[in-house]
Amino acid sequence: MTTLSKRKGSAGGTLHQRIRNDIERRILSGEWPPGYRLPFEHELMDTYSCARMTANKVLSALAASGLVERRRRAGSFVARPKVHSAVLQIPDLKAEVENRGEQYDYELLERQQRGATRDDRGRLEVHLREPIIALRCRHDAAGQPFALEDRLLNLKAVPDAATQDFSQVPPSTWLVDHVPWTEAEHRISARNADAAVAAELSIEIGAACLVIERWTWRSGEPITAVRFTHPADLYDLVARFTPSGQA
Repeated sequence: MTTLSKRKGSAGGTLHQRIRNDIERRILSGEWPPGYRLPFEHELMDTYSCARMTANKVLSALAASGLVERRRRAGSFVARPKVHSAVLQIPDLKAEVENRGEQYDYELLERQQRGATRDDRGRLEVHLREPIIALRCRHDAAGQPFALEDRLLNLKAVPDAATQDFSQVPPSTWLVDHVPWTEAEHRISARNADAAVAAELSIEIGAACLVIERWTWRSGEPITAVRFTHPADLYDLVARFTPSGQA
């Protein structure tokens, strides 16, 4: 059941802004994860002693910012990151494969919960020995290796990850469903497979691979750093643009 602490608020900006800040804080902190239903307008009116117009304005502004999805008659929900193969969006590989009509399979190859090393610091922007989870996974599509995933998770930002073994649910799927983020960065490169990568992806040593590295943050705090290595002939990235640069 959705609840908010009772408050009327006087100082610190307009009532509209204070209600919005309160909801944004809950979303960005992870207290209200993707898919969580927000209070209805009448619940906000009761909690904050505000007019319906104010409650509607708050929810409309949150929807316009992309944090909230409004569904007619169902209410307002914390938005889930979009699932596409476009260059500047965060894909869920399981959803991508299944949306193509192919059988998806997944295997967790390694999971370590430990303090961050010097190498980890360079990838994830955390302090030495801060608690992290290091994951290595393989994703299959239509019976053949589709991607090798190397991921670091910052447990300070995502403490719930400590209770997930990730043997059944891929980390990318779990993060999309549970962890909101505010900023992301991609780096795309081409590499030739070394012996270890070639063995995991069932390709020849030296075969061309597409490598996608991604970092996500929430309000400046690093959440995860991940590297996906794909056989070059099985994955591509698509982005459509207009002359103005809009997608």
